[in-house]
Amino acid sequence: MNQERFEGSRLINERARELMPGGVSSPIRAFGAVEREPVALWRGKGPYVWDTDGNRYVDYVLSWGPLILGHADPDVVAAIKEQAELGSGFGTVTSLEVVLAKLINEAIPDIEQIRFVNSGTEATMSAVRLARGYTGRDKIIVFSGSYHGHADSLLVGTKTGVAFDDGRSSAGVTAATAADTLVVPYNDLNKVEEMLEREGEMVAAIMVEPMAANMGLVLPEDNFLPGLRRLADHYGVILIFDEVLAGFRVVYGGGEVVHGVKPDLITLGKVIGGGLPVGAYGGRREIMEHVAPMGEVFQAGSQAGNAIGMAAGIAQLRRLKEPGVYEQLADKTQRLVVGITTVAEAVGVPLVAQARGSIFGLSFQEGSVKDYETAIKTDKELFKRWFWGMLRRGVYLAPGPLEVGYLSVSHGEEEIEATVRVAGEVFKELVR
Repeated sequence: MNQERFEGSRLINERARELMPGGVSSPIRAFGAVEREPVALWRGKGPYVWDTDGNRYVDYVLSWGPLILGHADPDVVAAIKEQAELGSGFGTVTSLEVVLAKLINEAIPDIEQIRFVNSGTEATMSAVRLARGYTGRDKIIVFSGSYHGHADSLLVGTKTGVAFDDGRSSAGVTAATAADTLVVPYNDLNKVEEMLEREGEMVAAIMVEPMAANMGLVLPEDNFLPGLRRLADHYGVILIFDEVLAGFRVVYGGGEVVHGVKPDLITLGKVIGGGLPVGAYGGRREIMEHVAPMGEVFQAGSQAGNAIGMAAGIAQLRRLKEPGVYEQLADKTQRLVVGITTVAEAVGVPLVAQARGSIFGLSFQEGSVKDYETAIKTDKELFKRWFWGMLRRGVYLAPGPLEVGYLSVSHGEEEIEATVRVAGEVFKELVR
């Protein structure tokens, strides 16, 4: 499985850098954290992807999460083809929107009304605007290291690789905008309470990932989410669950099913679009009725609810409703993580591994990982060597030490066993 042929990728990257900033359409794809030339992928099928040089990889990135059935799933492909022949979009309401909305409502009853958008960023940005419009307040609370998309008010205290003294995570975000975003550590309920004691009358929303999956995988402590619900109720704050990444990845539904805590608003994306650009936000009817045209909170989009995206999402969710899907996904993910942990321990590589549903996180350090401050202690040099060792042997992982991995329905015993075997080989190299 030794794969040293990357000349085609090199040529594509060279041309891409002439035409696009950094040669990519999203920064993580530049492979900056692993300091090597990105691989240029062109085809995927099931659990595998191929680069332009013909190298095949077991894929644990899955287009950053949406492809929970695997690449080019026949049902999703058929739905896309069928709808494309009928028309890609119409700029008006369609029955497909109604069908997908109903599927989501049945899976997550807390979403009494839903608005489709084109991306996770649009979903989180719109949810924040709605919370502000509904409450008449300006400030929001987020958690350090979480990533909620690239809207200005959410580029504060997050992991972009840029950090200004006032907390901004990007140039172009104004100081006034940053001042309305309050950042506290994940899993630290006391800090949230202290912040609300000082700022509560001005806070519109708390936005949180029910399980943080943008700083590796960090699971909520038992009292954390119930505590946020209690504090939100006490201070009249809207509790927003950002489930763009984790929604429909752990169970057929969202965080309420997993954690037993009801949010006021929920943001979704990735899985609900079947691999196409689809996002959504929704929640309590009394809040959603403030969205235009019913209410005074404006949000619109020419391609929102586009027919092909809706068709792909319907096909994917219908497959995910089949009995046993999530149990099998969780079992496969657990076996993968246990296998990798076992071979790491065998040669003395420090590794903290966590999994929930079909998502897993690996952190190269001792001890526990409970927030961003502990997550960033991962050994970045060790990760870089691990990443390239795995890639050369045919396993494609996310090219960043704070990114998670995903499994799909199409990953089988063969892929898991091969990945664990390769991991053992790479770990032995790392300790030589």
